[in-house]
Amino acid sequence: MIPISICISLAYLFLIGSFVYGFNKVKRFKLQNIPAKTKFSIIIPFRNEVENLPELLNSIFALEYPNQLYEIILVDDHSKDGSKESIQKILNIKQVKHIQLDIRVIQNERKTNSPKKDAITTAIKQIKYEWIITSDADCVLPKFWLNSFDQFIQKTNAKCIAAPIIYTKTNSFLSRFQLADLLSLQGATIGGFGIRKPFLCNGANFAYQKRLFNELNGFEGNTHIASGDDIFFLEKATIKHSKNIEYLKCSQAIVTTKPQLSYKDLISQRLRWAAKTSSYNNWFGKLTGAIVLLANALVITLLLLSILSSMSPNILLYVLVIKLNIDFILIYKTADFFNQKAILRSFLVAFILYPFFSVYVVFLSTFKSYKWKGRYFKK
Repeated sequence: MIPISICISLAYLFLIGSFVYGFNKVKRFKLQNIPAKTKFSIIIPFRNEVENLPELLNSIFALEYPNQLYEIILVDDHSKDGSKESIQKILNIKQVKHIQLDIRVIQNERKTNSPKKDAITTAIKQIKYEWIITSDADCVLPKFWLNSFDQFIQKTNAKCIAAPIIYTKTNSFLSRFQLADLLSLQGATIGGFGIRKPFLCNGANFAYQKRLFNELNGFEGNTHIASGDDIFFLEKATIKHSKNIEYLKCSQAIVTTKPQLSYKDLISQRLRWAAKTSSYNNWFGKLTGAIVLLANALVITLLLLSILSSMSPNILLYVLVIKLNIDFILIYKTADFFNQKAILRSFLVAFILYPFFSVYVVFLSTFKSYKWKGRYFKK
């Protein structure tokens, strides 16, 4: 067991260490006072989001970007809670105040097992502009969001751009645990781009060219999987245009979203994420997932062996010290970028619980279906 523990610990140390190195390699992008040029088509699918849409729309109306340079397409995925009516009510109020934007609400055309991919594909058939940005209905957009993408596009040769997301601050332990987890994911995301091995992104803040979408035949090849519109597209784009895939590490581009409100919803979300991992084509993404899973499983295994007196607890201690330190470095750097250093007070508790949480989710995902937005999906 000792040789296995050494191999897994060293592999984990090297992997997370490479993300720390890559995180530093991706330079922060700062806005300058230059004229806006890029025209954007913003696509936001929604289903039963009546509680979240007002905040999203308010953030859209607060965007500091020329109105004539972007359009908003909201795709209704057969909502049953009055979401569409809520949008129209808000738009009517804005029109009375003589505030007008190019906002359209269209109906999703379901053709596959993936509602969100269908929604994005439906919208792309109707968009006006070359650059597409996708987001989610439970998000809040920062006022210089489009300015950040515009200036980044002007200064790079990007065809596909991943950008940062973070959870809103709340005081519950569940939300703090999710925030710590998301920071680790965002750190790995940025680090992956920094070492030129991009394998993660988030569709709540993701941009690409329409011509790239058409060149890659959209989501063809993974429409049987309910989720993954972002990561599967990133995989395809990386294969064809690895030099034109970029990460927008800009504080003015951070999109805010909400954590899950219950443990049941959190497990359902993670089952949805886990359901797509077996279909990844990116070898580095698969390797990363395997090493992280093995490291977490190793912690649990060594703990059980120590309790049963089958192995010296010193081995567990050494593994924990290695994992604790390298994890903390990555999360510290990520928390600093996202201005979330307060979460570090909860790091130790989250660190202790995470191996059990992650292994439990992986175990469940092997045989359990999941529910999302009132629909059941099989693995």
